[in-house]
Amino acid sequence: MARKQQVHRQSAGKKTAARQPAQKPSAGAKVRNAGAGPSPGTKAPAFSLPRDSDGTVSLADFAGRKLVLYFYPRADTTGCTKEAIDFSRLRGDFARANTEILGVSADPVPALAKFKAKHKLAIALASDEKHRMLEAYGVWQEKSLYGRKFLGIVRTSFLIGPDGRIATVWPKVSVDGHAAEVLAAAKAL
Repeated sequence: MARKQQVHRQSAGKKTAARQPAQKPSAGAKVRNAGAGPSPGTKAPAFSLPRDSDGTVSLADFAGRKLVLYFYPRADTTGCTKEAIDFSRLRGDFARANTEILGVSADPVPALAKFKAKHKLAIALASDEKHRMLEAYGVWQEKSLYGRKFLGIVRTSFLIGPDGRIATVWPKVSVDGHAAEVLAAAKAL
């Protein structure tokens, strides 16, 4: 029986400007386009990253369980805070669906720990300051804000099945209602 695999596309609704790291693309920089990340049915790229508390977190830590892997541009900005709070609020429902949640950004670990404590987040956060995982998942891309081009994270979510394969991808996420949509997909998987 074929598993339902899908990529969710979101229409270009209202956009909110978020503070972005001022990193300009260099002449030789490899910039991934929106379709360059893993697609449904493919094996999720392995990773091992420092997390908000002491230690590391890796894809292998979630073997046999579903994982929501969501990428957000920057801790403690309006959209990122709302998204993290929404996932935290639904954490119990995700747990009942045998699904873990991991948020990933390029912020340093101390910033993640501060963000988590300030908003009493109940989800794990990981730091990819070197952008290796961000590039492997195709979310580190050239962006533009007020005519200025820079490299940054495109808000994207992945639902990874217990078999370690990508089940669903949500590119260019709009925060409102997103956590509930991901929860519905996790329950259906």
